[in-house]
Amino acid sequence: MTLIIFIIFLACVLSLILFKVKSGSMAKWAKLFRIVTVVFSISVFTYWFIKKSAVAFVDNSVGLQVVNKLPQALDFYLIKVNKTEQNTNLEPKHIGKIRPEYYRIEYLKMDKSDEYWIVGYLGKKNLVYFSQHSVPNKNIDQIVEVQNYINQSMKLSEAAKKQVDAYNYENTKLGIWITLDFLLLFLNLVLLLRKNK
Repeated sequence: MTLIIFIIFLACVLSLILFKVKSGSMAKWAKLFRIVTVVFSISVFTYWFIKKSAVAFVDNSVGLQVVNKLPQALDFYLIKVNKTEQNTNLEPKHIGKIRPEYYRIEYLKMDKSDEYWIVGYLGKKNLVYFSQHSVPNKNIDQIVEVQNYINQSMKLSEAAKKQVDAYNYENTKLGIWITLDFLLLFLNLVLLLRKNK
């Protein structure tokens, strides 16, 4: 998705430059390029937001319910441990902030994995919960009740913290690019509508 967002950014910048081409043989091609850029960008972002907003049901997946029994709201991350013959790959995902006595449900594709970790943060940097879970039977859904502040493994929790930091950094970068794309898309749309009038 990052590559597509960067391509949209370049196309929107080029569209703003092509706005200056108002006469000659290039004018029609410039206008067509600007229209295609706006329509393509809106289509991509609409599809992306619908996909992100939809409930992530996954075929042949394990349902995971994370229940917060603690008196404070915690921000939870899930790290799936994917194992291959050569190496182990950690795949982080943000579950979200869960209030006391509430829960969240995730669906895990466990084809290459039989283990996951749950990481809980109080605030942005304060890791207060870490637990390691195995999935012996991939046909049975999992329930994890967070009842106390524990860290089952200092070594694994440090690895998890690095993964969560990298995941958040990538999401921040992506957010900045999306914001720039929206600004440029808005400018292009305004200029197109003003030109049509």
